[in-house]
Amino acid sequence: MAARRALKAVLVDLNGTLHIEDAAVPGAQEALKRLRGTSVMVRFVTNTTKESKQDLLERLKKLEFDISEDEIFTSLTAARNLVEQKQVRPMLLVDDRALPDFKGIQTSDPNAVVIGLAPEHFHYQILNQAFRLLLDGAPLIAIHKARYYKRKDGLALGPGPFVTALEYATDTKATVVGKPEKTFFLEALRGTGCEPEEAVMIGDDCRDDVGGAQNVGMLGILVQTGKYRAADEEKINPPPYLTCESFPHAVDHILQHLL
Repeated sequence: MAARRALKAVLVDLNGTLHIEDAAVPGAQEALKRLRGTSVMVRFVTNTTKESKQDLLERLKKLEFDISEDEIFTSLTAARNLVEQKQVRPMLLVDDRALPDFKGIQTSDPNAVVIGLAPEHFHYQILNQAFRLLLDGAPLIAIHKARYYKRKDGLALGPGPFVTALEYATDTKATVVGKPEKTFFLEALRGTGCEPEEAVMIGDDCRDDVGGAQNVGMLGILVQTGKYRAADEEKINPPPYLTCESFPHAVDHILQHLL
């Protein structure tokens, strides 16, 4: 890892770290205000594919989080950027609420498959349609490959198992655009003027949030909320820079030890 420099930016995961669906993590709003009272830049990075950025922003505002749209970088944005770059017509295997983030993208006569979390669409007929496109040479773009995520009623399957099934059936490899990909974190930092060695990532996913961030040179703080399960911190090497109870505790540590 490159030498540490003075902290300039904090990247924060959303679902599982600041909130779980429609409930804020206790004390998270106040902790965010304290973090904003410092000189660091704050950016929010999320793999969510269940809703558009606009819907996500409205949810956060209802929970009284002071966040603006240009501070949020989503894996949907990263996927759209790649679709435009490759100039393909994707079959969009995403939740209907995420479709506004692909507005203007040509999807008729698809020649690519973009897959996110789409519980309503993950059935045999649709997956078989994707399978056939891939067999004909269409590229597979995975918005992310998370194994599972946290809902109010417990843990639930993420898109990862479905992406892996399509990879296995077609003997292809997906291009993954969300966390933990290095390009995702570097893209999220773009515009802040910060290097990875000047940034910290806070999240509840040991692999996608913390492992991904640390692989690119950031410090990673794992919070024990959301999808966290006992001993998650032992699943990555190097281990998280810090494992703590929740987002407010992570902010306390930053204020006391990193600034």
